[in-house]
Amino acid sequence: MKPIETVGVVGRGALGVSFAHLLTQALGPERVLVLADRERVRRYEAEALLYNGRPCPLHYVDTTAAPPVDLLLFSTKFGALRQAAESCRRVVTPETTLLSVLNGISSEEVLGELFSPEQIVWCVAQKMSAKKEGSVVTVEPVGELAIGVPEGYDACHLRRLTAFFDGIGFPYSLPPDIRLHMWSKLLCNTGCNQAAMVYRCGYGAMQVPGEVRDTMLGAMREVAAVAQARGIPLTEADVAAWAAVIDSLPAHGEPSMRQDAKARRKSEVELFSGTVRHLGRESGVPTPVNDRLYREILAMEQAY
Repeated sequence: MKPIETVGVVGRGALGVSFAHLLTQALGPERVLVLADRERVRRYEAEALLYNGRPCPLHYVDTTAAPPVDLLLFSTKFGALRQAAESCRRVVTPETTLLSVLNGISSEEVLGELFSPEQIVWCVAQKMSAKKEGSVVTVEPVGELAIGVPEGYDACHLRRLTAFFDGIGFPYSLPPDIRLHMWSKLLCNTGCNQAAMVYRCGYGAMQVPGEVRDTMLGAMREVAAVAQARGIPLTEADVAAWAAVIDSLPAHGEPSMRQDAKARRKSEVELFSGTVRHLGRESGVPTPVNDRLYREILAMEQAY
């Protein structure tokens, strides 16, 4: 398998812009294609992006006219993933490495239905605070991608990706059990994202004792209980570890669901409490905190 030389990025939210920018800085614009339909390309080209206060020119390419790429990175909202992946079939060859930085534990399953599961490197985007307001993107800190493949999978695409990241100095880590790690990040997102949306706050309110932090930790603990019932060994130590990560983020920063609410966008509530409630019912585990958050978030969205 040849080394990765070209990259496609699908999705131009805060994380999509951040990763496209980092990759463009390392490879040059001709080797990093931000893929979209023709109308979006025209709109993107007319908008001057700022990334951490500086101009951020990216190379936009109509997906229907794009060449195959060696690495295809998805950074869409979950509801748009299947359609985005379908539109990218022509840029995917049997050797293309696929990577999803979406939240939750479901995007790899969706991609695996459309492409070969062996091409997918499982991924968690973590330890960053990223915000996009209009054409202004602020990412502080940049964070990293935790990557891996489950036990029993062919690791050739993982080895190819780590060699590529090593070559360009891209930040990543290799958790010993990527499936466990993805559940662990679900625990984090289910707590902090949903608490921030319901309480209309940033990380600062979750870093101090009180109702917001208690709600965040309660939602996390329910994820751990559901995970344990399904054979995933999450514990209170995972809750404490992610709380420490949140405590280290800028107090003025905001998780993605808070940004969704401010922009009156549909959130990823189905990926978080929606998933936890469904799996909790299957496993006989009560999820009262997530039940409440789910109801309140749906009510907020219905009021847009």
